[in-house]
Parts: sequence; structure tokens; C-alpha cells
Amino acid sequence: MASFEINGGKRLQGELVPQGAKNEALQVLCAVLMTPEKVTISNLPDIIDVNKLINLLQAMGVKIEKVERGTFIFQAKDIDLDYLQTEDFKNRASSLRGSIMIVGPLLARYGKGFMPKPGGDKIGRRRLDTHFEGFAKLGAKFNFDQQAYFYSVTAEKLKGTYIHLDEASVTGTANVLMAAVLAEGKTTIYNAACEPYLQQLCKMLNKMGAKISGISSNMLTIEGVSELGGCFHRVLPDMIEIGSFIGLAAMTQSEITIKDVSYENLGIIPQTFQRLGIDMELRGDDLFIPSQESYQVDTFIDGSILTIADAPWPGFTPDLLSIVLVTATQAMGSVLIHQKMFESRLFFVDKLIDMGAQIILCDPHRATVIGLDRKHSLKGIQMTSPDIRAGVSLLIAALSAEGKSVIHNIEQIDRGYQDIDLRLNNLGADIRRM
Repeated sequence: MASFEINGGKRLQGELVPQGAKNEALQVLCAVLMTPEKVTISNLPDIIDVNKLINLLQAMGVKIEKVERGTFIFQAKDIDLDYLQTEDFKNRASSLRGSIMIVGPLLARYGKGFMPKPGGDKIGRRRLDTHFEGFAKLGAKFNFDQQAYFYSVTAEKLKGTYIHLDEASVTGTANVLMAAVLAEGKTTIYNAACEPYLQQLCKMLNKMGAKISGISSNMLTIEGVSELGGCFHRVLPDMIEIGSFIGLAAMTQSEITIKDVSYENLGIIPQTFQRLGIDMELRGDDLFIPSQESYQVDTFIDGSILTIADAPWPGFTPDLLSIVLVTATQAMGSVLIHQKMFESRLFFVDKLIDMGAQIILCDPHRATVIGLDRKHSLKGIQMTSPDIRAGVSLLIAALSAEGKSVIHNIEQIDRGYQDIDLRLNNLGADIRRM
């Protein structure tokens, strides 16, 4: 198990280029299974979760050519369907949550898809009903082997229909959408997720020959086609990493320029950090975060405490609530963090409390942060990263703290952030990988 040793209290300065978006990468990588022709994808982040999915695709029979770091050519001409019944497949697929999105493409192209219980962050219940209920409405038969914890869906021919998703699940929408693209007739998906990364998947599929309309709305209409071709696709910059860098700059009183952020795809992320009192300036498509001695939390119009809650897009992404929470610990003022989607994601606050933060964990979904306004610096401690986003939040806290901190289980951070220690060290941080 690797660890980070961090000597905190240093101000950073310089430029950061955000990596390609992890959540988009996992979707578009699964989409290469939908055509026998070559698909080129660039700006893929070199992180554990993405590399695991690329290795899984290769084990399934996808021919993969690495052009350069972040750019690959994929050709799913000959998929080994028998491999999907092997222990190696079960072990690989179960270690990665995003692997669930291979089921839709396999079902659409081959009439059958298989999946063990997928892994991922331990942040609460993450049910798969939305995926399989959508497949069933398209005409698939669902089977769940409870003893082996193995899912399977089969269909002689998928047929378009009206589908009202029970929740605006991003991976659920992506999975059902990919299955519907090759179904016979028209499919309407209502209550669809509409995140920029889901929009990117739709645009990529349309370049491959799909007929998807309603992109960026919560109602997608898909006219089924018989086959798809190849294409070139570039992954957007990672909005979660951009938000993490905003919080990092504020906490460490650093002057940072985040390059090429694709600002129009950030939604209310900049506005949410501005409500914490963080200054920022858009320069072209770069986001400049100046060094601030202090930042004051906004209140609602009636003077009541600010509440920041997650919501489906275009609401605030749940992946950044951990970052907002840690950033608020050194603000002036108080804020209520309401994590609606996952009931275990706030449990990492005990480490922040040990560092000296004033946080009241009200229940599994809500925490009140009382900002210290830098009057009391956080202090370095030893801690363990429970998941990707909490891990980076703890890293930000450690970089702002007095003294030395050690974060164990940094494989969790490496799952979602590319070369994070090297990139921050180039700006003046003191992070040692052990």
C-alpha cells in the first residue's frame, strides 16, 4: 500500500492543465465495442480506473494501438464472447465500477451481455436497477445468479420503446442509450442524465452513425440504426479536477492558472466556489485563481446559513462536495453540506476534525462546517484515503496544514488523478510518494 508524505503550509504558484475527464473516458471507452471499425480517442487520462478498462477491453479481444500518452486506436472486430464466462473476466470487471457500461454495447451488438458485481468507491448504495430495467423495456431478458453474484441479459432483437428512467443515473442512461442505438425503431429515454460527459457520448455515437436527438436535455430520442462505423473523439477536461484545483488554490493561498477548462461545460461549479468567497477570473478559456488571504462564505438573501447540495446536472455534481467541504474549513463563515446521493461519502470528516477543523456531522448526509478563517491552521496527521474524492480532499487539507501529514491507501487517489504528486510538486508543493 503506497502513501503520500506531505509537508504542508506552502503556497503554490503556476499553471495546471486538467487531465481528460475520467467519467467521460469510461463511457466512450465502452462505446468502442459497438463497431468493428477503428475508433480513435484522445485526451484519455492515464489513471488506474481508465487503464483497468483499457486492459479489460484488450482481454475481451479489442485490438488496441497506443499512439501517444492519452491517445489510443481501438478496434473491436473480433470479441471473444466465451471470455465473458471466465474467472479472469469476473476478476477484472468486478474491480471497476465503470465496467458495467460494457453490457449495453454487448447486448446491442451480440444479443447478450454479462457482468459480475462491479467494484468502485465504497460511498453507499449504488444500485443497478436502472440499467437492467431499461434493457428489459427494450426486450432483453434479465438473469441474476445470486450465488455467483453474476448478471446476464440476452435478447434476440432489441426493439425501441418509451423508457422513463426511475433516476437520472449517468451510467444507467449511457448503458441504455448505447443499447437503444442499435435497437429496431424509435426509443425515447425520459429523465435521462444530461451531464456534459453524457452529451459527449451522444455526440461520439452520432459521429459513428447513430441518430440521437435531444442532446443536453433530459429527454433523448434515438432512431435505431443497423450498424455503426469508426470515428475520432477527444475527451473533455475533467471538471472534478478543475474544481479540486480551485479548492486547493483557496486553501493554500496559492496563485494558480487552470488552463483550457472548457468553461461552458463547467455549469455552476465556478459559481458554487464563488459563493464560498473564492475569487476567480476567466482569461480566454483559462481560469485564474488569485492568492487570497481570506474568503468569506455567502449567505442566503434572508441571512440564513448557506446550503450546498448535490443534484443531477445541471445541479452541482456530488463528486465535488468533498472538495467544497474541506475548502469551507478555512473560510470565514459557516456552510451546510448536504450530500443527498450517497450515504457514506461524508464519513471522512473525522480525519478533518482530527486535523482541527470545526465540523458537525449531523447525519450520514449532512455536515455543518464552521469556517476557521485561518485563525487556527489545520495540523498534519496520519490518515487513510477511503475513496477517490475524499482522498484528494484530505490531500488538499494536508497541503494547507502545518507540519507533516501522511496519507495511506493513495491508490484510491491514483484511480482518479493523473500524476497528482508530480504536477503539484512542480508548483511548489512538497509531496513524497512512499
